[in-house]
Amino acid sequence: MPNNPLTELYRDDAVLVVHKPAGLLVHRSPIDRHETEFALQYARALNGGGHVYPVHRLDRPTSGVLVFARDPEIARVLGQQMMAGEVSKTYLAVVRGWPAEQGVIDHPLREEPEDRRLKGMEHPVREAVTGYRRLATTEVPVQVETYPSSRYAVVELKPETGRKHQLRRHMKHISHPIIGDANHGRGRHNRYFAERFGEGRLMLAATSIGFRHPVTGAAVRIESFLEDSFTRVLAIFPGFQWP
Repeated sequence: MPNNPLTELYRDDAVLVVHKPAGLLVHRSPIDRHETEFALQYARALNGGGHVYPVHRLDRPTSGVLVFARDPEIARVLGQQMMAGEVSKTYLAVVRGWPAEQGVIDHPLREEPEDRRLKGMEHPVREAVTGYRRLATTEVPVQVETYPSSRYAVVELKPETGRKHQLRRHMKHISHPIIGDANHGRGRHNRYFAERFGEGRLMLAATSIGFRHPVTGAAVRIESFLEDSFTRVLAIFPGFQWP
């Protein structure tokens, strides 16, 4: 498939690991019925046309590392690791304000249905835990809300559970929403970044994933790069370099 937007990060007989760009759905969704392009079909192209099976999900606006199994049994084994909390995932985000140097957000979340028509119904509340670490801070001399200057931070996020929109909802919960988050963020800050950098995006990227190889049992850790649209924003943090 020409112009494949996925970048292959790792491949063996069991798994295919790729970088997914921001803006691309993983697979068909009742929320975006009109879409015709998905990471799943592009991963099949990388797999020589053979079926692949997504092991986990990345929200459409989130970029980064995404794992596909190359057969159903491998998908089942990795899915069990996911359910057991044995898969480690790391994300990088740019948030409003300066959070504490590190912490744990232990805040249960109500399930969000895929189909908007079900939003009026009662849905269960699930345990949700996220660890975070502040990596860099900056203060820009621009009044975005009520203060004459505006503070932002780069944070590393490590979800211990896998609830829908967990990182976005948890950062909103501690009053440090992720920049570019249209649903859980702050509109004025989102617009400031979109205008300053010429495009708007969710400043959230999946930077690494670790799991036990489903065949050999060996520890596997795959790291991903950041898109240019992300690294351009990091330039406002003096002296900060990633990785």
